[in-house]
Amino acid sequence: MRQWRKGAQEGMTLIEVLVALLILSVGLLGAAALQLNALKYTDSARMTSQASFIAYDMMDRIRANAAADYTVTPPTSGNPNVARDQDLYDFTSNIIGFGGPSATGSISLNQRVYTITISWDDSRAANSAESRRSFVLSSRATVDPVGTP
Repeated sequence: MRQWRKGAQEGMTLIEVLVALLILSVGLLGAAALQLNALKYTDSARMTSQASFIAYDMMDRIRANAAADYTVTPPTSGNPNVARDQDLYDFTSNIIGFGGPSATGSISLNQRVYTITISWDDSRAANSAESRRSFVLSSRATVDPVGTP
């Protein structure tokens, strides 16, 4: 038979178990915080991608109907008989659909270069009360006329 000595330890003490549990819980809390930040930034990237899709769609519509003036105020309802009005209505509807009622979009023209700007509230990803993000697309919609030498 074995001889039992006083003072010999046969396993872990309660303090060792508590320290191990504390280290494990701090590690799990850190992993959870990392996951939450990843979700926030993924949502922000999704919003930027959606804004770029809307802007490029509008630029394609402008190129398809190059004779129309797209810098006018968008109509409040769609009009399938007038391509420009329907395009502007769809542009506004898509912006509100992805960014909510506070999202805005504008189209400007300067020397045959169209600039499409889409802005939305991204306060969730920025951890602040007021943080607006914008996506800006600039492109020439028509080719320069060929001049005679």
